[in-house]
Amino acid sequence: MRFPTRFPTRIAFAVAVVALFADPASAHHMMGGKLPQTLAQGLLSGLAHPVIGLDHFAAIVGAGIVAALIGRGFAPVLAFTTAMIAGVMLHVGRADIPAAELLVGLSTAAIGLLILLRAGFGVLPVAILFALTGIVHGYALGESIVGAESAPLGAYLAGLPVIQSVIAAGALLATRMIAARGVSFSLFALRIAGAAIALVGGAAAAMAAGLAG
Repeated sequence: MRFPTRFPTRIAFAVAVVALFADPASAHHMMGGKLPQTLAQGLLSGLAHPVIGLDHFAAIVGAGIVAALIGRGFAPVLAFTTAMIAGVMLHVGRADIPAAELLVGLSTAAIGLLILLRAGFGVLPVAILFALTGIVHGYALGESIVGAESAPLGAYLAGLPVIQSVIAAGALLATRMIAARGVSFSLFALRIAGAAIALVGGAAAAMAAGLAG
């Protein structure tokens, strides 16, 4: 299966602008490095983390784009968000994923390349990629909530999938809505979006590997 060449230019432009003006090494701590202490702080932290971390934001947007392009509904996005929660719980449970930040960058770059190259992957490989990507991203995000009390932890776990789903669904639905209007989108726009996401992931991976500061 090959991806269609139509793609919402607005999404491509938005991702490109974010990639150019945001810091790929955005902190994963919404509370200034402090552990959330209250339910409200936990919820705010969960809602904000995928947004303040450019690598996470790019991966979620990419997941929504790919989900729209392969035409399998919201299921691929659910695989991604569910896996991210599982990754958080792995970290909370003191499991160890070596080089997690490096894997975050590489997995984000992989999603970008998937879009950029319009690779003809089937549904199962995409689901596996999303599951693995979600786990490492969730594990990285979980650093900010390890050791929290049950109330802020529960609020964090409630907020995190909400914001992820909103971002991914926005990318997915915008792609569908604009394409349904019969607007013809250029292959160039698709490549910009894929390249921007891959660039963010590559930069995050390089920083995690100590190759960039």
